[in-house]
Amino acid sequence: MAKLTIDDLKKIKEKHKAAFTVREGGYRAKITVHMGTCGIAAGAREVMTALMDEMAQAKVEDVIVTTSGCAGLCSKEPMATVEIVNSPPVKYVQLNENKIKEIFKEHILNGEVVEKYAMVIGSETTY
Repeated sequence: MAKLTIDDLKKIKEKHKAAFTVREGGYRAKITVHMGTCGIAAGAREVMTALMDEMAQAKVEDVIVTTSGCAGLCSKEPMATVEIVNSPPVKYVQLNENKIKEIFKEHILNGEVVEKYAMVIGSETTY
């Protein structure tokens, strides 16, 4: 068996760094695609597929994608919530494949909220 060089070890470390970061909760962004039955009926699966394709093409490894059930706003589905570290969460509504791709490029990659698709920015807590 060939001996590993320092460069080989560095390559292995970088390859697996993102997986360890996500496992340890050290990701920089989290995207939740709401996939209750109303969301799925409105096209949430297609939104999720488009998002995953964009992430794969961009080779993004510090973003985690999750799903949730219904958020209680069926008429606004498909929806996704974007949470970036040290920024308020943003709930995007009435999404489709093109909109989630734009959100990914503008919000996740460039840090700019896409206000035209956002329903709420910040805390969703009611008192």
